[in-house]
Amino acid sequence: MVRAVEQEQESKKLTSTILDFKGSNDNKDEGDNGLNSNESIEEMVAAFQAREKQLLNEMDQMKEKFAKLLLGEDMSGGGTGVSSALALSNAITNLAVVPASVFGEQSRLEPMSTERKARWRKEMAWLLSVTDHIVELVPSHQKNKDGSDMEIMVTKQRNDLLMNIPALRTLDRMLIDGLETFKDQTEFYYLSKDASDSEKGNNKREDDKWWLPTVKVPPDGLSEAARKNLQVQKECVTQVLKAAMAINAQHLSEMEIPESYIESLPKNGRASLGDSIYKSITDEFFDPDQFLSSMDLSSEHKILDLKNRIEASIVIWKRKMHQKDSKSWGSGVSMEKRELFEERVEIILHLIKHRFPGLPQSSLDISKIEYNKDVGQAVLESYSRILESLAHTVMSRIEDVIRADLLTQDPPESNPTKDDSQPNSVHAGDDLESTNAQTLSDLLTWTTDQNENEDQTEPQLETPKENNDQKHLTKLNMLITKKISYLESLGGLRSPTSRH
Repeated sequence: MVRAVEQEQESKKLTSTILDFKGSNDNKDEGDNGLNSNESIEEMVAAFQAREKQLLNEMDQMKEKFAKLLLGEDMSGGGTGVSSALALSNAITNLAVVPASVFGEQSRLEPMSTERKARWRKEMAWLLSVTDHIVELVPSHQKNKDGSDMEIMVTKQRNDLLMNIPALRTLDRMLIDGLETFKDQTEFYYLSKDASDSEKGNNKREDDKWWLPTVKVPPDGLSEAARKNLQVQKECVTQVLKAAMAINAQHLSEMEIPESYIESLPKNGRASLGDSIYKSITDEFFDPDQFLSSMDLSSEHKILDLKNRIEASIVIWKRKMHQKDSKSWGSGVSMEKRELFEERVEIILHLIKHRFPGLPQSSLDISKIEYNKDVGQAVLESYSRILESLAHTVMSRIEDVIRADLLTQDPPESNPTKDDSQPNSVHAGDDLESTNAQTLSDLLTWTTDQNENEDQTEPQLETPKENNDQKHLTKLNMLITKKISYLESLGGLRSPTSRH
């Protein structure tokens, strides 16, 4: 509503300016400039009317959007709508990931149009404006007229929102600015969906995204400048992806597990995992990479099913350990082995999340979001989630172009492309050495030492032109390097023995 008042004031200001200008011209002699003055007035009136029509249209859009939020998406007004937190979360999600939304599918590596970019920023600002009024009371000092000091309580935006909203806006801007670097590029282009196989050549898409357009590059490949720009943008998007994932994981971990989810769980972890997975995890010799390679991850559905099973088993085990119930593992299992087995499934969850960042939400995440009542957490979780999804999409489009360029240099048989049997796989985390001696906190911490072990060192987050972004990027680096325990995020309960 603040925006509506500002628009009304702007409209009145434009009207006053035009009337003043018109009045001043009426007092002039109708001489040589009379005709030009009339034409200038007509142009200003036309521009004013167009702007006024645009403002009224935006105001109607804003009224409709906030009406849906207030009604909880129940347009009948019968009071059966969802909570404010879920309604706002759905609105942010629909703005980005629905095919008919502002971003849409993002099937090509190209900048957003000016109109789409303006709509994205405008509507996202509307939805985020709610967080300006989520405050907390903090102590402050007030100086009275007689010179005495008085301690009072003042309102300040809630600390988690004050820190994370500007950081997420920075990631948002970096993502859009990265797409702008491909404006007016002429070195690669896209074939139409109806193009023949002969036109597509060796670059014919054979994965589950068959409907996306095929990339074509010159026969000799891309220039060195184009390759360098692709690599720089890939590294920048990787940093955005990591930061968005860290923020999203943090706020999901702070949400309580609903009772409805707990009631739907099996009686023990073995029933949730299945005998074969349970045996692999509890085996004396355990290699997480070997475990994942032995699993059938040929489809998105199977990967998500594995993630759901593991998360459910962790919740079961944590609750039983908190209740000091040993039936889940059996009386013959020592406390040390219980912690070891828990840590193994944590490592598997970490690897799944970072190898498949485009994976849909798990049953646990969906349940948390659905029953969450905290509006601030809902905004932070949904905003970070859509940025994570968009960063993964942009990363995939960059990899499509890099793959097409590699095919011009090497035969398809020797081209080191990603494995199509594992959809949405990102191999950035494949170089992590997962051993039993490592803790999950070590795996979840992206430090400079780990980056040096990767094939190509990832740069620090690029600083945008705005001076205020520097402190937000510093906070992002703090979030990325913060140690997050999956065990605590899933169960909300601490292990009997603190490992970290």
